Amino acid sequence: MRVISDKHTRPDLLNDPISPTLKRMTIPMIFGMVSLMMFNIVDIFFISLLGTEPLAAVSFTFPVTFMVISLAIGLGIGTSAVIAKALGSDKLDEARFDASISLLVAVVLVLILSFCGYLLIDPIFTLLGAGSNVLPLIHDYMNIWFLGSVCLITPMIGNSVLRASGDTKTPSLVMGGAGLINAVCDPILIFGWGPIPALGIQGAAISSVIAWSIAVIIILYLLIIKKQLLSLKAGGQTAVGAIRKILKIGLPAAGANMLTPVAMAVITALVAQHGPEAVAAFGVGSKIESIASILILALSMTLPPFISQNFGANNLTRVKQAYTGTLKFVMIWQFAIYILLIIFAGGLSQLFGKEQAVIDVIKLFIYTIPLSYGLQGVIILSNSSFNALHKPMNALVLSVIRLFVFYLPFAYLGNELAGLVGLFVGAALGNLFTAIVAYKWFIKELETLNNQLLQECSQ
Repeated sequence: MRVISDKHTRPDLLNDPISPTLKRMTIPMIFGMVSLMMFNIVDIFFISLLGTEPLAAVSFTFPVTFMVISLAIGLGIGTSAVIAKALGSDKLDEARFDASISLLVAVVLVLILSFCGYLLIDPIFTLLGAGSNVLPLIHDYMNIWFLGSVCLITPMIGNSVLRASGDTKTPSLVMGGAGLINAVCDPILIFGWGPIPALGIQGAAISSVIAWSIAVIIILYLLIIKKQLLSLKAGGQTAVGAIRKILKIGLPAAGANMLTPVAMAVITALVAQHGPEAVAAFGVGSKIESIASILILALSMTLPPFISQNFGANNLTRVKQAYTGTLKFVMIWQFAIYILLIIFAGGLSQLFGKEQAVIDVIKLFIYTIPLSYGLQGVIILSNSSFNALHKPMNALVLSVIRLFVFYLPFAYLGNELAGLVGLFVGAALGNLFTAIVAYKWFIKELETLNNQLLQECSQ
């Protein structure tokens, strides 16, 4: 198999030992995830110093920006799955062409979506409940965000191409570098410095676009010059065929991502029945969850390229070993995290809660839902593994089953029977039943693919 220029440092996903390889790929991704979180935290911190209205304005933008980012994440999943399978099948020219088409498709789709969003800012945010006092601030932020969104999407897709080749260190460095640039530019452009005027909330958007733009230059240099992973030589396929392959996985993956905020909105509404203290505590719990589950999120980006390459090489035994071994590790790891959260529940609750009612609900959250984080990891990794096997509809259906068959109904029933305690326990039970379905379904899918492979070999 022909390889890219960093062949001495890039993991061989087809032959290297499974556990050390996944570890080597995942550790840099954890750094990248932390950097990405810090990117958002820095933005919110500096904007909060401007006052309540600017912070409220940016808060209104989250659902809209999440839609664009979800599209990019979905296309990134499709890109990674298609390219990794091509590399595993020893089709480097096809992988390069697919990577080029992925970037072009992402740019076109995001341009269309952002242009529509730019024209419809007033009706969209009025529908979301934004008042006339914050609409001008939303315009200041979103006008720039929409115009610069292509600069955000390009590095996301480019990083997916790099991960598909087994390189997770470079994407992490790119994300970390962008976060650092944003952190430096934010206070300068928001509050002004020397000859640079204070631009307020507009400065936050410009800082993000500057960071993204520099990331675009770096990622294109890496893909075109250093690693030579982009090419417009079709290699026996057509542009339409490449687009179909990518969108077949990318669009369902984007749809699955968009389901999560819908479900969280419903859960928040249920929690709100128990008062503002419960909502505040649940918000803290969600932040704890994002930190406690960071390993799962990192693995959801490193396991799929491994699976896709071995799938392309018809090495399904190695796929199964990677999948089951990762799930066992995640279950043990997340249980250890749960024990730590229990030990420090009191301190965490008092750190984030100022009122006793809030502190009590944070403790309740920590005692119940984090126990199911390992099961949640099984669901997330099974979902990403389905995409890696080019089974995007399985992944989408699994997301629907998780959220609307188990998670939300169990939480609602628990809330009706036992209040807030029942709601949290119901959500945890929803993760349990979904994890069982996810694991059995994925193993069955592997068995089906293996039988098909055996039949093809015998003919």
